[in-house]
Amino acid sequence: MAALEKDFFVGYEELKVLIIDDNTLIHDTLKKTLYDIGVREVRCAQNAYYSMRLCNELQFQVVICSFNVNSDKDGFHLLEELKFKGHVTKRTVLIFLSTETSESLVNSIIELQPDDFWVKPLVPKLVKERLANTLKVKSTLYNLYQAIDRREFSKVIYFADRHLLNKSLRHLHPNILRMRGEALLSLLEFSEAEIFFKGLLKKYKFGWVYLGYVKALLKQGRIDEIHELIDKLADRPETRFAMHDLLAQYNIEQERYDVAYEEIKKATALAPRNIERNKKSWDLARLNHDHLGQFQATKNIVTNAKNSIHDSPNLLLNVVRAGIDLAITVTDGSADKLLKQMERHIQQITEDYPEAAEFKEQIAVAQARLFRAQNEEKRAARIVENQISLRPTPEIEDNLDKVKVFHELGMREEAMLLLEAIKNQISGESLTSQVVNRYIEQETQERADIHFTPKQLHDMAVEHFQKERYSPALESVLQAIQLAPNSVKFSITLLKIMTAMKEAEQLNEADYPFADKAIKLFDSSKLEGKNAEVVNEVKDKWLSFFRNTQEQAPLSE
Repeated sequence: MAALEKDFFVGYEELKVLIIDDNTLIHDTLKKTLYDIGVREVRCAQNAYYSMRLCNELQFQVVICSFNVNSDKDGFHLLEELKFKGHVTKRTVLIFLSTETSESLVNSIIELQPDDFWVKPLVPKLVKERLANTLKVKSTLYNLYQAIDRREFSKVIYFADRHLLNKSLRHLHPNILRMRGEALLSLLEFSEAEIFFKGLLKKYKFGWVYLGYVKALLKQGRIDEIHELIDKLADRPETRFAMHDLLAQYNIEQERYDVAYEEIKKATALAPRNIERNKKSWDLARLNHDHLGQFQATKNIVTNAKNSIHDSPNLLLNVVRAGIDLAITVTDGSADKLLKQMERHIQQITEDYPEAAEFKEQIAVAQARLFRAQNEEKRAARIVENQISLRPTPEIEDNLDKVKVFHELGMREEAMLLLEAIKNQISGESLTSQVVNRYIEQETQERADIHFTPKQLHDMAVEHFQKERYSPALESVLQAIQLAPNSVKFSITLLKIMTAMKEAEQLNEADYPFADKAIKLFDSSKLEGKNAEVVNEVKDKWLSFFRNTQEQAPLSE
């Protein structure tokens, strides 16, 4: 970029423009329009691969990219890669093209912060006008964009203050003020940012002003002052995605991981292409023992990472791991179907990456866990004995899977030693590190206290219950629920056991809250058919005690 730092825009004839679209008619329309205004260097690409080759050859000042580059990867992932490799910076004029304006697409585009968004079909007259305006803004504020690229946020504030004194730039003041506010937040000057954004609210009602103000207060832990504002922003289409994202980050910082998980799920649904957000959803899902959510998050990562810089066979391996985790919490026939699907995924990884020696042990671990889940313990044990090292690897996820297979095969000492090694692998102060570190702490505690899988514990609880051994039945099912709190089946068993204990006068009132939680789960679940009938029956029988004896019910009806 050194050649561009002197003057961004001398004239159209000096510009180098890249057009990325799989429709050659768009190429023709834009090329003719650009030639008409004097641009001489225009390159076109129909796919991401050729786009990357062109960017390796030339530094483009203007990149016009369609969101729907379907032949190898979409525009979001292409631009993400171009930014990662330095081909597109804040100093580059970035323009998105699209035929659709759905909320999830717009949210994804906003994350990449383009300079403009053109909706197809293109009108040459509007293209000329909007490009001229975008180039003028980029050229005028070039020193600000350059400082942002260099992460020199104090300089951003300095240049912004100088520009704000220029009355001829009044029409650009919102752009300048936004960059100034974001620089204050980046410098962790939250008190000053609060005063700054609060002052802006007297004049501007833009979504970014409200969000900046909210972020400044959240970073100071002052959420109680802005509950009403947060609710409003979470309802507005232009701010709700960013608001859910901010609330997820805030609640992680406050170690309210259950609330953070609900917020990150909402943010991910509104902007599904961001891989890091999907990974955060996955981390929070497993910390909250949501095995189905964990499985869905890993599948979403595979879908959205396809052909992107994030794509890797490890992603499908994570689906297998999460699928097995889910299967060992399921007590009906769906577990067999799920395990068969994971078996096919393992075969796919083996066939697609036959030369990848580094995956052999990971695949062996997954295969051993699969056999153990299918009750083929001897086959699983042979794999562990012959193919799996007790030494930790550099990858945390690989080590976590080893912990699981050791634990599931009764090798608890080996599992605990490996968990201790994993603790030393987690570094950094990021929110992701915080969530993963908490998950490792939780795994260490649970693996030490609980020696069986959720399904095994539930089977034990049912057997104890049938033989009227109610106390060990209750202990087993509570441990199963600790590991799989969203299992309706486990909660049905719990309520049956508690009802029998109540009838036998063996139940302590201190245990009533467990029934409360079970009923809350039933009420929040979408149950149909036989499941709904069974739930209504056990729920009614439990609550009948309190109706008949006039005792205070554990739940308000």
